[in-house]
Amino acid sequence: MSKDLDDSARVMLLRLFEASIAAADPRQAVLDNLPEKPRGRCVVIGSGKASAVMAAALDRAWPDVALSGIVSTRYGHAVPAGRIAVVQAAHPVPDENSTLAAQLMMDALRGLTADDLVICLMSGGASSLAVMPADGVTLAEKRALNQQLLMSGASITEMNAIRQSLSRIKGGRLAAFAGPAPVVTLVLSDVPGDDPAVVGSGPTICSPHGPDLARASVSRYQLKLPGHIRAIIGSAEAPAPRPQDRHLVIASAAQSLRAAAKEANALGYKTVILSDALEGESREIGRVLATMAMSAATSGLPLSGPAVILSGGETTVSVAGDSAGRGGRNTEMLLSAALRLNSHERIWALAADTDGIDGAGEAAGAIATPSSLDRCRRLGLNPQAYLDGHDSGSLFAALGDQVITGPTLTNVNDFRAFLIAP
Repeated sequence: MSKDLDDSARVMLLRLFEASIAAADPRQAVLDNLPEKPRGRCVVIGSGKASAVMAAALDRAWPDVALSGIVSTRYGHAVPAGRIAVVQAAHPVPDENSTLAAQLMMDALRGLTADDLVICLMSGGASSLAVMPADGVTLAEKRALNQQLLMSGASITEMNAIRQSLSRIKGGRLAAFAGPAPVVTLVLSDVPGDDPAVVGSGPTICSPHGPDLARASVSRYQLKLPGHIRAIIGSAEAPAPRPQDRHLVIASAAQSLRAAAKEANALGYKTVILSDALEGESREIGRVLATMAMSAATSGLPLSGPAVILSGGETTVSVAGDSAGRGGRNTEMLLSAALRLNSHERIWALAADTDGIDGAGEAAGAIATPSSLDRCRRLGLNPQAYLDGHDSGSLFAALGDQVITGPTLTNVNDFRAFLIAP
């Protein structure tokens, strides 16, 4: 493998990732999907890693509207939003600021009339950034449950159904505080399938099947819950839908993947988008995608090279005991793929989270190359041991192959690209 080929493959993968992020610009997405201005006031609420940027765009777009409100975002993701206050809170496990943000949103919605309008700005990460536990549940108990869910292997849809059942605001309950005022929810989707009721646990969107899914998920993953929390989930009911409300997905993984495919085509590569909603255990998905890339390289299926295989969605990592190291679902998927590829000389891969943070680390993801395993051996590193210890982030950091972007201020889930060189 020549250095020039390695450099050009890395540069191309990063260009595709950058194209996917640019296509999910939350500012433009908000401006392209604003509702009609209200006769009365506009109150803005919202939560997520892109919520502050979305709020800033709305504030600038409507200088002639009596506008106020509150949004919450992750620490380090805040930007000034004019007349809309921004609270920063913890992710993926909530803290006291998460409950403060929820209380401020509830307060902001009181006393509205039918002439007023509520705009809710939702993006990925919102579930932990605005938290108001149901009666009888403490924040400490919700934090402990979040930690357990993150290690359970449950999908984001299943996790959020459980969160909804234990919340005073999630699953459409926050919208009830708006009274007769209509609520328009603009959603930057980070969930497979783009169900707006799942993004951020849907505080303004009713999820009629949420309670049933929550109960089934508690049983499926054998969650260890105190009796009173199990009872609350067992008796949870979804609120009635509000006919005056509406919602719209304004950016998604599908749009970002199409932008990356367009960029790859312009560079002379054939492309296939497998799915924008791949789910499953990270290491299993890694092996499957690597196998598909090897098939493309050797037999031209599903397409002949030079080619790029793209996918999005959200994988999961099941962690037993205290074996979790430093890394996220993207680097775990990528390390598993690298082991399956076994230094294939024509295949490079990138996996990263479009929000710039893979799990709780500082990297968005990483790049695997034909030389990754050889470089591990030279450094005395055992890649299988790092995979088994869920410590993929540490391995790619040691190789110098992390993708570090900082907060991108958008979030349309994971981006994966397997490049088959000529």
